[in-house]
Amino acid sequence: MAEKTNKIFISFALKDRSAHDQLLEQLKEQTKFSFVEMPVKQSWEPSWKDECRETVKGCDGVIGLITKNYVRADGQQWELRCAYDARIPVLLIHGDSDRLPSKLPEPVGDREIDAWNWPAISSFLDRL
Repeated sequence: MAEKTNKIFISFALKDRSAHDQLLEQLKEQTKFSFVEMPVKQSWEPSWKDECRETVKGCDGVIGLITKNYVRADGQQWELRCAYDARIPVLLIHGDSDRLPSKLPEPVGDREIDAWNWPAISSFLDRL
């Protein structure tokens, strides 16, 4: 088991920046964790992919903000793939009130997506 860093990676689609900002505000008010992300998503760049993989591996967990924008968010899909490949705990939360497509691309696919609420988030963080 890797040494605990108290760092959480926030994975989001660039089009979901405002939801991301809202989530980050909520997390910073209620936790002692620090939060990291890849704000510039250059999923076509091998160097970006390598940096992303290393950044994700250095975290205790990942929170993925899943919205309809996930379908076209290659960078976010790569971030989550890195987390699952590294066997880092991942919490997927529904990022907005819009219905999600019935079939989401991997690595989310058929995985459970929790409602965005504090009990789900705090339960996940407490398990890390």
